Amino acid sequence: MTIIKQLSAWEILDSRGRPTVKARCTLNSGAVGVVSVPSGASTGAAEAHELRDNDPARYRGFGCRKAVANINSEINAALVDRSIDDQHELDALLLALDATTNKSRLGANAILAVSLAFSRAVALEQGRPLYQHFATMQGLELSTLPRPTINLFSGGKHAGGQVDIQDVLLVPASAQTMDEALAVTFAVYQSAAELTLKKYGTRSLTADEGGLAPPFPNTETMLADAVEAIELAGYRAGHDVALAIDVASSHFYQDGVYNLDHEQLTSSALIERLASWLRRYPLVSIEDGLAEDDWDNWPALYTRISPQALVLGDDFLCTNPARIQRAIANQAANALLLKVNQIGTLSEAARACQLARLAQWRVTISARSGETEDDWLADLAVGWAGDQIKIGSITHGERLAKYNRLLEIENETHLPLAAWPGTSLRGI
Repeated sequence: MTIIKQLSAWEILDSRGRPTVKARCTLNSGAVGVVSVPSGASTGAAEAHELRDNDPARYRGFGCRKAVANINSEINAALVDRSIDDQHELDALLLALDATTNKSRLGANAILAVSLAFSRAVALEQGRPLYQHFATMQGLELSTLPRPTINLFSGGKHAGGQVDIQDVLLVPASAQTMDEALAVTFAVYQSAAELTLKKYGTRSLTADEGGLAPPFPNTETMLADAVEAIELAGYRAGHDVALAIDVASSHFYQDGVYNLDHEQLTSSALIERLASWLRRYPLVSIEDGLAEDDWDNWPALYTRISPQALVLGDDFLCTNPARIQRAIANQAANALLLKVNQIGTLSEAARACQLARLAQWRVTISARSGETEDDWLADLAVGWAGDQIKIGSITHGERLAKYNRLLEIENETHLPLAAWPGTSLRGI
């Protein structure tokens, strides 16, 4: 039994300068868990509801004082001095207290902050690392570290829309340790910065998640420049370093048409465009290749590209068990991008992860565009045996906090990097 002595919260700023929530959970034992939660810019329509103040005179309506007040008052009053068996019971109490389908009354940001702060406090109370606590929660043994997929170039909502798709990411495929993966990424990133300075005359200005964001004329150029940067760094594209893309198709989908690179494409035409990129570039993962509600065409996307690449769902799935079950039944994807704040509690995210595993999907644990310096995501990805982790680029302190935590965990555990799906070696 664990007894909560006090819950408190306050407003802080995320990596975009927007408010978010930080919470403290103090247990009767004296253990204290403090957590800050992220916020997304590229958000799916099915995500749990972030409670914002909507006061245009303060942070243009993005303030989180209401969510903070809900923790300090109603949630604290409901949970203080309660004997709680485990994370599942705590989260069930939070869901019952909110009593909405999307956490809109108390706010998913308030609920998640409490859920995570409680978990960190319990880990401290039990004297074990947070990653081990997360593993125990899922009944898992520690086995590998997640292989990073790391932002190189950004577009879409993360970079002012200079190109339609959201991200091109590096997959350090032949790296056998996290240390090696980050060193390889650094070399490619620097080559990319030099390349874009030469081609576009741009300094190393970065997008929300740290990716470089020069004025690419189209997606093809973005992909070709990524390959060139890999080769300039002295690596073999498709062997030492592969690519992944976050298409974020919902953001250029309107009235049944995809507006990509100044063309209007049907769902079938977009699938063929993605397939052509697979043939010509070393792509191993395609995220949100179709819009979040284009359900009828996701099975065709899966059939077309799954033999060569992961069909990864982000906005499409929203870490939502009901959407994941539907996608499994329809054979619409084979990988889940897991963002805990899309669903709002650790227990629900754990259920989403379990469903994906039962379907033999791969799981990528992901950060958000609006992040904080908190590093709990690294522990979650290790504890929940994430196949991949998506944090952002190797710039910006809120990203580096998580990469540095992964290096620390690697130093403690000596765990190997997870193999890429379908390979017997750690590299592709």
